[in-house]
Amino acid sequence: MKKLIPSYVRVPVLFFAIFGLVEYFVDSGDKPAFLEYPIIMLFLVLVLFILIAVEGIVGSIENVLFQSLDEAGKERYIANTSKVPEFKKAKALYAKLKGDDKPIEEEHEIILDHNYDGIKELDNNLPPWWLYSWYASMVFAVIYLFNFHVTGSSDTQYEELDNEYAQAKIDIEAYKKTAKNLVDVNSVVVLTEASDLSNGKKIFDANCVACHMADGGGGIGPNLTDKYWILGGDIKSVFHTISEGGRSGKGMISWKKEGLKPLEMAQVASYVLSLQGTTPAKGKDAEGDLWQPEGSGETTTPTENSTEALDMDETVTSNN
Repeated sequence: MKKLIPSYVRVPVLFFAIFGLVEYFVDSGDKPAFLEYPIIMLFLVLVLFILIAVEGIVGSIENVLFQSLDEAGKERYIANTSKVPEFKKAKALYAKLKGDDKPIEEEHEIILDHNYDGIKELDNNLPPWWLYSWYASMVFAVIYLFNFHVTGSSDTQYEELDNEYAQAKIDIEAYKKTAKNLVDVNSVVVLTEASDLSNGKKIFDANCVACHMADGGGGIGPNLTDKYWILGGDIKSVFHTISEGGRSGKGMISWKKEGLKPLEMAQVASYVLSLQGTTPAKGKDAEGDLWQPEGSGETTTPTENSTEALDMDETVTSNN
């Protein structure tokens, strides 16, 4: 092998093989490993130096050994190193697959009688490699037909594509569950882990207490501890309100535009829902409609309108 491949080919091939293995096994993200970790660049330079040094040392040893030979030994060594591999078995296989060709001086023996505008045709046999390929393709076609269209034991390319699409959707949903920062209004769920609620409280304390008070009882903004909601009281509605803002001109800004990440908005929305049923120090009067989970019955009641109606009824009664 050493005689067949010169050193100027061996060294680059070995070096880039080692380089490829390093890139494969070292997790460096989007950057090449030798750029992400400078120590790897130093390692690769050292590897290249060692490869070149080994080639030089081996060449020197061979030269010393050659000089120690007598004249007859030198001639035998030169004769052996100058031999070109014949690959007899490979040549025999090639000749068998290629088939027997008539020498040009014997083509008159296989020439056909007819001609086309002076162009004559030779009756050559098809080469064995072509015949074997043809036979193999026929066997493959029969197996393919029974496998895909008769027994149906394997999926067709269209079925494979549909299966891959279905699996891709499953993988995407599974990934979204672990990659919380990809959450949106359609995929958000109530977070119940203590770390999420703790972070949600920190975000609430930093951004929301000015309008909703520290205990969620409400100030400029509505009370967050009762069951009445202006824009919906489920996690998707609360997340959407935090993300996109409240009613036009009512003061609730879009926290998405203020820099809150999707995960942070999900955390603070979950914390807000955790305030349900608590008793604030100075709870603001209910606003909006009574919110009940979907399917629990028709119980939505406009609070502001009903409060005004109750005040009017009391006034009428007192007058009477």
